[in-house]
Amino acid sequence: MAEVYKTILNSHIDEITIERSRFIGYASPVNSEEAALEFIKNIKLKHRDANHNVYGYVIGFNNEIQRYSDDGEPSGTAGIPVLEVIRKEDLRNVVVVVTRYFGGIKLGAGGLVRAYTKGAKIALDAGKIVTKIMYRLIILNVDYTLLGKIQNDIMQNEFIIKEIVYQEDVALHIYVKNSEVESFKGKAIDWTNNRCEIREGQMEYLTELNGKIIFEE
Repeated sequence: MAEVYKTILNSHIDEITIERSRFIGYASPVNSEEAALEFIKNIKLKHRDANHNVYGYVIGFNNEIQRYSDDGEPSGTAGIPVLEVIRKEDLRNVVVVVTRYFGGIKLGAGGLVRAYTKGAKIALDAGKIVTKIMYRLIILNVDYTLLGKIQNDIMQNEFIIKEIVYQEDVALHIYVKNSEVESFKGKAIDWTNNRCEIREGQMEYLTELNGKIIFEE
């Protein structure tokens, strides 16, 4: 699994009109090629009367799967530009569909490339590009007398407290970047003069938007 990768936050839609043609961009995060194909199928059903439903998608932390379709547009003018937008943004596990309703004015090869590029870009921007970062949940047990100090130390060092469980002692559940786990353990021992118990919990991706961790509902 990748320590860090970029994707989009959620499914979204935006559209633009170019020379009377409507270009409707859809973007969605997906976890598999099957999910990407299902998303494309649903858009095609929704817009079965459209002239074209062009798509591109990238699946896998190392771009293992990359697919596109011009869906009847001249070769190289639609699907590849959509896929290139995803690759240029360095996104993973994302599918984009750009639906076109022809407005009667031909755009030419260059015009089509620009239009589908724009359609893909506005869809991705609407979906909000985010960074997924691998964190380890650390459970830190300390005596009640240390709670105020340890909370302050954790926040001063910009670690994230998920929750505090009050029991015979206090269990702080803390998100620590996977790459910083050993460093955190050393700090926790110093902060508490070795009066703590440290356990490692599960790993999970947290979402960073505009430099800040957000928690999705």
